[in-house]
Amino acid sequence: MEKRDKHPHNSCLRVVLYGPESTGKTTLAKALADHYQTTWVPEFARDFLQDKWDRLQQQCTLDDLLPIAKGQIHAEENAQAHANRFLFCDTNILVTKVWSETHFNGYCAPEILELVNQRPYDFYLLTQTDVPWEKDDLRDRPHQREQMYAYFKDQLDHYKLPYVSLHGTPQERVKQATQALDNLIS
Repeated sequence: MEKRDKHPHNSCLRVVLYGPESTGKTTLAKALADHYQTTWVPEFARDFLQDKWDRLQQQCTLDDLLPIAKGQIHAEENAQAHANRFLFCDTNILVTKVWSETHFNGYCAPEILELVNQRPYDFYLLTQTDVPWEKDDLRDRPHQREQMYAYFKDQLDHYKLPYVSLHGTPQERVKQATQALDNLIS
């Protein structure tokens, strides 16, 4: 049986900020990268889809999802070369899968499912919906946050992925996350 290299560029742990829209993932990714003096990977989809909206006033389609997934992977691989101990990913391929299934009647392209199975991550920080929802051009589910949270959590449980669920203020979330991550590396 072929054993794949878990982290081809260096030995840092890949940690995913994971959860529904507008739950503080970007804020937390930045804070954790600062705390651990490492790098973080922004959400590729945000810039990709904002540009599409600004130019065409069009929302995400199924055809956008594979380029988004590949763009995220490319950004992660570039950032990983500069990370130490941790690389914080402000999304990942599993988020793309969840988004596809929840927005396109349960459908996810086979290529994305394959990428989910090929890309290991070491730990997930699942963000709860107890922070205010903030409107922007891309966010679209202010009244389905709890259902989205449940779907995100179900995916972690389905794939048996290691995670901790974070709640409270941004400061409380940083404290919960650092405790979990410090335990992970000790």
